[in-house]
Amino acid sequence: MDVQCCHFSWDNYRQQSLDGYLWFQFWWLGYIQASHLPFQELLKFVLFANFSIVGMNVSLMWNSVGFYQIAKLSMIPVSCFLEVVFDHIRYSRDTKLSILVVLLGVAVCTVTDVSVNTKGFVAAFIAVWSTSLQQYYVHFLQRKYSLSSFNLLGHTAPAQAASLLIVGPFLDYWLTNKRIGGFNFNLASVVFIVLSCSIAVGTNLSQFICIGRFTAVSFQVIGHMKTILVLILGFLFFGREGLNVQVVICMIIAVAGMIWYGNASSKPGGKERRSHSIPRSSQQKHESSEPDDDDDDNKV
Repeated sequence: MDVQCCHFSWDNYRQQSLDGYLWFQFWWLGYIQASHLPFQELLKFVLFANFSIVGMNVSLMWNSVGFYQIAKLSMIPVSCFLEVVFDHIRYSRDTKLSILVVLLGVAVCTVTDVSVNTKGFVAAFIAVWSTSLQQYYVHFLQRKYSLSSFNLLGHTAPAQAASLLIVGPFLDYWLTNKRIGGFNFNLASVVFIVLSCSIAVGTNLSQFICIGRFTAVSFQVIGHMKTILVLILGFLFFGREGLNVQVVICMIIAVAGMIWYGNASSKPGGKERRSHSIPRSSQQKHESSEPDDDDDDNKV
């Protein structure tokens, strides 16, 4: 069985082993404290997270790399939409422009061949919305139930690992028509699987910490620095094919947009929750009218 056939399978099982490993290690070290998360909230999070894992991998299998990158870029506006609708967040003009600069710079660097089909579009649509909802929910649950990143992982990791262990093998066989047990293990494959899982531990933990500290949109913007670093390392270690002045300029533009976003969103009014309180003038007018009403009652 070649590596391409096992792409979805091993990414799926890597996530399962990662979730179980994280939960056990953090519980053993005492980072996970007693806390409460309602079952309904846990179930919604696990559904969003599992659809995200499956959707992203299937999108990469059925679409070109260029369209896959476009789908990843579209997560930023979707995350903005979720924050505006559910959290009533208001973005300043500079914050909006900085996000557009990041999207433009990363898009020109990464999007080359773009081809799409119906099933690939559906997979990308599911991946984008489920991933955006999952990342939004990380921030939402930590804020609503006063959970730390470790506590939220302690609730979600076992449930997510168990659900993927049950559903994963059937999805693997349905999508690839091959069973995971047929993979030809050797020393090199085991080393890279362990290395991949180890790196994924830090990636998953940093996601919960970053989104809990900031927001899903900030995590998405910062996350595209990874894309720029991947391009740079690819050019350094695997040759400079595809490297030109246009790509270098767009990398610089994308990084400048990220710096601009950090500066713009941290300023007062750059990114704030809209208040639905009564205007002060109306409130003062209402308060001033109350004594008059009392006086009228006394006169009667």
